[in-house]
Amino acid sequence: MNDVLDSLEGQITKTRDYESPPLHLWHPPLSGDIAIRIASDGTWFHEGSVIKRDALVRLFASILRREDDGDYYLVSPYEKWRIQVESHPLVVTDFDWSEEDGQRVLVASLNTDTHWTVSTEHPLHFDETVGAVTISISHGLTALSNRAAWYRLIEMADVQEDYALLRSGDFELRIPTQ
Repeated sequence: MNDVLDSLEGQITKTRDYESPPLHLWHPPLSGDIAIRIASDGTWFHEGSVIKRDALVRLFASILRREDDGDYYLVSPYEKWRIQVESHPLVVTDFDWSEEDGQRVLVASLNTDTHWTVSTEHPLHFDETVGAVTISISHGLTALSNRAAWYRLIEMADVQEDYALLRSGDFELRIPTQ
């Protein structure tokens, strides 16, 4: 691995809050572009080669944010590197039901071993361009459901005549079926 990736990993693992890094507090100047690309299937590449260490992908995903300019950045307290994202940076690999505060909620499992409860704060959106749903998560990021997760979600929906209804707590999404 090159020095930039080693440097970023070293800085983050020393000071990192593993559950919720304070990205909103980190505003270093742009360090430049780094040759990291996230493919539309959620595979991470560095200089054209797949990043095979899942722990490193999870680490980088935890410090990833999308800014108002529409670009994606890996951010540490001291560095900010722009990366390329082909579609959505993360992938929903499964949906399941859970219960929170006495309400039935949907929980999205991501390819980074994180879980997000579908809510008004983290809503689902139907992406017509790919014919699947995305979930909005923190720091301007979205995760696109893979095919298996999408089919599972449709099975969980209350299918009406011309739409499929998904409810998660107070959140509701109607997906056109035609």
